Amino acid sequence: MVSVIILTKNEEYDLGRCLDSLKWTDDVHVLDSGSEDRTIEIARLYGAQVACHPFESFGKQRNYALQNLNLKYEWILFLDADEVVTTAFKKEVLRSITKASENIAGFYCCWKMMLEGQWLKYCDNYPKWQFRLLRKGRAFFIDFGHGQKEGEIDGELGYIKEPYLHYSFSKGWTEWLNRHNRYSTLEAKARLNSCPPFRNIFRKNSSIRNPALKSWLIRVPGWPLLRFIHAYFLNLGFLEGSPGFIYCVNMAYHEFLIYIKIRELKRKNITQELLPDPAQTYK
Repeated sequence: MVSVIILTKNEEYDLGRCLDSLKWTDDVHVLDSGSEDRTIEIARLYGAQVACHPFESFGKQRNYALQNLNLKYEWILFLDADEVVTTAFKKEVLRSITKASENIAGFYCCWKMMLEGQWLKYCDNYPKWQFRLLRKGRAFFIDFGHGQKEGEIDGELGYIKEPYLHYSFSKGWTEWLNRHNRYSTLEAKARLNSCPPFRNIFRKNSSIRNPALKSWLIRVPGWPLLRFIHAYFLNLGFLEGSPGFIYCVNMAYHEFLIYIKIRELKRKNITQELLPDPAQTYK
């Protein structure tokens, strides 16, 4: 069987749907970081074990969960509150961990991005791989941008090719825009200050390749517009109707926010370099 960890803060709208899809496991943990709504009440209503810890970053919060929660099983699945496990995904997870050799430390998983009841297969560059399923004590996370990726791994990683569902827009566009405004600040800092080497663009592993692509493509003149053209036209996003158009426009806007925040960070860095050293000025 599998232990499941869900990180939450004010997730009363989505959490019930997520927990309802996890009735097949008897070890579900909700690690909350200060909810002020009914999140904890809903978690306990569904029989989940609840713990609380202040949020610093996604990578650190996931590592805290791995190191401090009383996890029952060897295999651990991380989910967000706005994600749903399908029957097919559950079956593939159980099949994969049953057949996994001892050298397998975990698995990348992928999602179906859902908007207005529609799967955005083309707009969202399906499949996008995230490290979500791991063997206890064999893997940890590091931060990158607004999210996290795998860090120290003891073994090899496989792939769960059957997707789960991701309802990123479930709370409405106002919440999504506010959230991605915060995310864009973290992404700008990461792409500017922690830019991976250019050679990583050609790596086969998407978890290594994608951070490099993000960090280098943002330097291309007109990248936000090119991001829209790629997703909507070249990737056939126009086939997904109004939801596809809205998604492509907003993802291009997200890249634009990252672009202008990188410019702002560069100007601040230059200004700091030009300022006189107070210790030298008043000698």
